[in-house]
Amino acid sequence: MSEALCNRIVNRIETNGPMRFGDYMAMALYEPGLGYYVNGLHKFGQTGDFVTAPEQGQLFARALARQFDALAAQIGPDWTLLELGAGSGALTRDLLSNLDQPPARYLILDTSAALREIQAETLSVLPDELRSRVQWIATPPTEAFEGVTLANEVIDALPVSVFERADGTLFERAVTVRENRLAWARIEPATRLVEAVAALQSRLPETLREPYVSETCLELGGWIKTVTEPLSRGLALFIDYGYPRAEYYHRQRSGGTLVCHYRHRAHFDPFVWPGLTDISAFVDFSLAAEAGAEAGLELAGFTSQAGFLLALGAHEFVDQADDERERIRLAAELKRLILPAEMGEKFKVLGLARGLNGNIPGFDLASQHHRL
Repeated sequence: MSEALCNRIVNRIETNGPMRFGDYMAMALYEPGLGYYVNGLHKFGQTGDFVTAPEQGQLFARALARQFDALAAQIGPDWTLLELGAGSGALTRDLLSNLDQPPARYLILDTSAALREIQAETLSVLPDELRSRVQWIATPPTEAFEGVTLANEVIDALPVSVFERADGTLFERAVTVRENRLAWARIEPATRLVEAVAALQSRLPETLREPYVSETCLELGGWIKTVTEPLSRGLALFIDYGYPRAEYYHRQRSGGTLVCHYRHRAHFDPFVWPGLTDISAFVDFSLAAEAGAEAGLELAGFTSQAGFLLALGAHEFVDQADDERERIRLAAELKRLILPAEMGEKFKVLGLARGLNGNIPGFDLASQHHRL
């Protein structure tokens, strides 16, 4: 499978010249039948390439359920939850199992037929009454709804453009073929990339050092507008690893944030096993918040995953465990979710709201919106 995708990439490069990295990343992840997220190979959990927060156990979903129940109390029983990229379906299953007021409709936006099959299998353990609320869609809903739009570890998989500043010149990094393997190349940057780098530089406290390599997601603004447009009233919640802009483009982070995962091992060569290796980039949450504002959403909050989960009382579930063995298991799970050396500070939570009057409980404890 990787060989077939490599051949397709090489043929395109030989025909059209060096390929912009964003186009390469899109092929590596989403090329029909061959890309990482659409080729039907298992990605998630202990037997896959990485473990997401929902696959650590149910604490993550149980805490989120408290947040969504608070919103449901504002909106009413006829609320909708739209989950973008549901992965293995573990979060869907556990949310529906733990919500006091489940949504009238639970929409899963996922274009991968292979992942839809995995999700359906995961949800098969639910009672029919809950499972019947789930609908799969391939594009954002056209009808407006009130409720929640949820994206957990989705933005990091959006293709990014890679730029390089050296010798006073801005380059765009592309992919070429050299010595019978894929390799980096410099090309003249696209106009959109030039404008994006100029805009981020104008918002940074100091000039980017040279040499400096990093990335930006040119499609983030349009993507956020598209996926939140149907939300007439409610909360859009984005959970991912990333930084505010000033930390993302810090002088000490001069090599960028691209990271790859294969069988629970992180590496930094995006040209190894395309289609078999996950490729992602950290999220510029300042850019995401600005995109939300341009889409007519208000900043509801920004904090670390640890701050968000603790504000929702994730630690209380440990104390409520029925026996000591369960308490020890939940305590270990909580540590993985909230400790700085684990997921607690690496992952951030951005809330964007439309038409809400009350507060968002998950942002009550440790607001970091000033860092944006």
